[in-house]
Amino acid sequence: MVNPLDQVASWPVTAAVGVASAAGLMESAGPAGRPFRWASVTKLLVALAALDAAQRGLLDLDEPAGPPGSTIRHLLAHASGLAFDRDAIFSPPARRRIYSNRGIEIAADTIAARSGQPFECLLADEICLPLGMADTRLEGSPAWGAVGPLGDLMKLAAELASPSLVDERLLTEATKTAFPGLSGVLPGFGYEPHCDWGLGFEIKQGKEPHWTGSRNSPGTFGHFGQSGSFLWVDPEARVACASLADRDFGDWAKQAWPRLSDEVLVSYGDGI
Repeated sequence: MVNPLDQVASWPVTAAVGVASAAGLMESAGPAGRPFRWASVTKLLVALAALDAAQRGLLDLDEPAGPPGSTIRHLLAHASGLAFDRDAIFSPPARRRIYSNRGIEIAADTIAARSGQPFECLLADEICLPLGMADTRLEGSPAWGAVGPLGDLMKLAAELASPSLVDERLLTEATKTAFPGLSGVLPGFGYEPHCDWGLGFEIKQGKEPHWTGSRNSPGTFGHFGQSGSFLWVDPEARVACASLADRDFGDWAKQAWPRLSDEVLVSYGDGI
């Protein structure tokens, strides 16, 4: 049988790609130890930090944060009405899905304030080190600043496939659509009448076109980044896939990622 990761060698980039199950890494290709920029895949770390803080009683996901009427839940779900990268308010909360780096930054700042330490320290102490992600660091905004190798990203993928840091019910809640029915723009792809998002996790649902494959279930959750990075978890297939690259997202990724995703699901998916 052809290994689906073999196709990565033909991509017009240098990329490290891996497949994981709840038990951990199954297979990888490319420079797994080389650090790459994660870009918006960093938001998955913020989501996990928020869930961990909520579980430890440091944070209430429904407490006020951001614009008037907004909560941590709104910020993580890109439903606060905040602009992409500034404090301008474009909509009342829960009216539109406006992708907002600024909202993620405010959520991270709130978590940090409750913990009494800078967010990068909290992220290292409470998320990265417990998961064995010792080579990942935050260099810049919590919305896009993580840098680390594929080996660490696959540990995050395995955690999201079967959580150990947070209660499984809490992660399940976070990976279901928050504020259903909101329209918005999926960056890089365009307007979606139902732009589904969980708490920091993009949910595939009926989005088309999409950066995952045609075989990915509607409940597939994860994120992609403008640095050429992605991580998805398909809870029905019980498999996760992630990639880091040295070239920004573009047409190459729109062609390569869905094909890879479909072939990974055929080869590794549970019952696919």
